[in-house]
Amino acid sequence: MKHIVSYSGGLGSWMAAKRVIEKYGTEDVYLVFTDTLIEDEDLYRFLFESSNSLGVAITRLSDGRDPWQVFEDVKYAGNTRIAHCSKELKSKVFEKWIKEQDFDDFIVYLGIDWTEEHRLVNHRKHVDWQVEAPLCEAPFLTQKQLREALVETGIKLPKLYEMGFSHNNCSGGCVKAGQGQWALVHKEMPEKYKEFEEKQERLFKKLPKAKPFLRITINKELNYVSLKDYRKKFLEKNVQIDMFDIGGCGCFVDE
Repeated sequence: MKHIVSYSGGLGSWMAAKRVIEKYGTEDVYLVFTDTLIEDEDLYRFLFESSNSLGVAITRLSDGRDPWQVFEDVKYAGNTRIAHCSKELKSKVFEKWIKEQDFDDFIVYLGIDWTEEHRLVNHRKHVDWQVEAPLCEAPFLTQKQLREALVETGIKLPKLYEMGFSHNNCSGGCVKAGQGQWALVHKEMPEKYKEFEEKQERLFKKLPKAKPFLRITINKELNYVSLKDYRKKFLEKNVQIDMFDIGGCGCFVDE
């Protein structure tokens, strides 16, 4: 039996891998990382250190494109409802790798926890293999406990978590993220925000009908705002925004 952990670079997938290895050992375990090519540089540091600690090397997969290139290719900008980046850069790449291995028996493990068990149930409907989520089983852990468990190993917490992000993917930028998360990107990583903004502006030039993904309600009317306008009209003018509107990364599992 092969044990394949979808290893995202987050705390959840790390603990999921830890539990799998504690139960089955390292010999038949794979830590599979699908790279979107817009990840924070500290994510790779965490992958290296944590995989060394677990005793299993990372299997890195990549489509060769980043999300913005995917949007250009499919001629549709990702948004809170449809994220082609997740399908093309995560799901398809992962599925292709599994089929190429031709494993007789295997289980795929996800890093979602007991607060998101509905996502596990939904994901199982869309794949042809057994899927488990070790953090949906006892002992149930809080995010604080996950962080403490990592610190105990001597591995430094990924930078994005220290900055206040709830996940460690795509350098904090995601088409499913809300006002609060993009404000955090602008505050903590202004150069990264600028990079995403410029990529979005280039996409708009190539796809004139593309709509922004960031949603803001003004005078009870829903508006779609580009990253450029969000920065100039809201963030730089200190206009009140909804910092609780985080939105979030639903990569891979929600595809």
